[in-house]
Amino acid sequence: MEPREKRLVFPFSAIVGQEKAKLALLCVAVNPLIGGVLLKGDKGTGKSTLVRALANVLPEIEVVDGCPFNCNPRNPLEMCDSCYERYENGEELPIAKRKMRVVDLPLSVTIDRLVGTVDVERFLKEGRKALQPGILAEANRNVLYIDEVNLLDDYIADSLLDAAAMGWNTIEREGISFRHPARFILVGSMNPEEGELRPQILDRFGLCVEVSAPMNPEERIEIVRRVEEFHEDPISFYKKFESEEKKLTERVVKAREILPKVEISDDLLKLLAETVVNLGIKTNRAEIATIKTAKAIAALNGRRRVSLEDLEKAMELALPHRLRDKPFQKPPQMRPPKPKDDKEHNHDHKHDHKHEHKKEEKNERRNQGSQSQGIGNLEQNFRSSEAKIPRIESKNFDGSEFTGYRSSRDVSVTVVNFPKGIPVSYVPPKGEIRDVDFYNSVICAVLNGKKPPIRLDLNDLRVRVRKAKAPTLWVLLLDSSGSMAVQKRISIAKGIAEKLVENGYIKKSKMALIVAKGNRAEIFVPPTKNYWEVLEKIESVPTGGRTPLSSALYNLLLLAERERRKDKSLKVRAFLITDGKANVPLFGKRIKDEIIELAKALRKKGIELNIYDTRGRGINPGISYVPVLKEVANAKVYRT
Repeated sequence: MEPREKRLVFPFSAIVGQEKAKLALLCVAVNPLIGGVLLKGDKGTGKSTLVRALANVLPEIEVVDGCPFNCNPRNPLEMCDSCYERYENGEELPIAKRKMRVVDLPLSVTIDRLVGTVDVERFLKEGRKALQPGILAEANRNVLYIDEVNLLDDYIADSLLDAAAMGWNTIEREGISFRHPARFILVGSMNPEEGELRPQILDRFGLCVEVSAPMNPEERIEIVRRVEEFHEDPISFYKKFESEEKKLTERVVKAREILPKVEISDDLLKLLAETVVNLGIKTNRAEIATIKTAKAIAALNGRRRVSLEDLEKAMELALPHRLRDKPFQKPPQMRPPKPKDDKEHNHDHKHDHKHEHKKEEKNERRNQGSQSQGIGNLEQNFRSSEAKIPRIESKNFDGSEFTGYRSSRDVSVTVVNFPKGIPVSYVPPKGEIRDVDFYNSVICAVLNGKKPPIRLDLNDLRVRVRKAKAPTLWVLLLDSSGSMAVQKRISIAKGIAEKLVENGYIKKSKMALIVAKGNRAEIFVPPTKNYWEVLEKIESVPTGGRTPLSSALYNLLLLAERERRKDKSLKVRAFLITDGKANVPLFGKRIKDEIIELAKALRKKGIELNIYDTRGRGINPGISYVPVLKEVANAKVYRT
């Protein structure tokens, strides 16, 4: 069965291009302690194919026969508590050989399924507490693959990456205390269009590679040919690359043997440390992952000493995703390290830096000149300016049902009898039973006088109460009418909008952008987690024309209604950035009457409205509808 399984997987050596991704995957195959690989790229670029193919070239491993944790029988430091106890008692552990495999982590996984929980069957039959191993147990000494890792719930990602960093999974729950090794090759893939990873989670991946489709027509033709040939006759296609696959396997085996003997010079260590400091990278994982990767590259090439070229390749894999320590911060340009005695290179670098700096100053002056010349035109384009925004306090989401989470969580919801979130309690079920808390159900049965073997009935059953992250949508309503050009209010407004996008990114909320200018408001960006797209649209919005405030509020209501049809639990927050003026009716009524009606609808629909009033605190002639929205929609108003 094993050979056929191999043939049905697209061969690793048959994949065209993607050399960086291949190297990164081979490095973590040699040393899983690097911390795993994150493959970032558009859909259809071969990320999943690379991971599936990797398992094919990995060697067989020796495991303790019958152990559910795939413990290493030759190394007591890689044994679970049970195997270690047997080893300490002098028992000869039975050995079996097993092919490494790819273990998939579904996005819907619960914390119990991930880390392990009580073995309910043994508890019911014998009344003894025993562990039911989770996915981390299956993944030990295998490949753990998370597709769309950026969509994984935070608390699942935190537990997973902690285990990956420590190499151990410790279980302390329901009276069970147990630990087992969790040394897997962690591979995640994601499409940046569907949202970025939190920096804290991104840093936990040792290596990160951008995977993109080749733009060379010849390479693309070759990809099509190979895929078609594989689909027509996978067995014959695999045989064509069988020798190359065996060579890769032998290369990995040899690299693992060499790895403990690979050394790196103090000069290269110093060069790496200086480069990391100069790039402003704050985490120590940068150096650790780079050194481990450089040693793995040297071992893959059969060498016992790390070269400058090895270090350069390792830095390209381990550093780029750590260059930003704030959301959407533009990372410094990464240059390959050079020895200090290269004076000519240093002189050229300084000259290039000065030239680039002068060029930027010249472009800035040109842009400022073009903006001043545009005043008086129908439309102008203003850049955003730095803006501070106060902490946003939720009004509609507080109370007994919703409470604010810390960290990246925006709004939490208490869910009963639904397998999503962190378990916090248990209750008797009402209606359909979906999320049974077996352990506490058994406890209730025992308290009711039942003895093993226990048969549960409806009176014994308990379902879990969990805290889960409620889905949220943040809608930015940007007033970009002609009145916002006065005193460059639109620049401040754009600055506020960009800060809100950064906050939404941290909270992992979907974002949408509605722009009000001219005769009607328009949805510039529909709900998305592609925060870069929202930022780019904000920066490119022109300013000028009339103020269709009613149209913006109406679009907000329609957008919220449409998104709630997809998910009834969706919470909507709206952020209106405006000077409060309006001069375009929506339905032909008086503008004030329209705004009052729309404001009532917002409050009725539970849409939280926050208003950033760009008029400042001085004298502002003209009518502002901000006070009306504050009173009728119960909006929170901030003065900029």
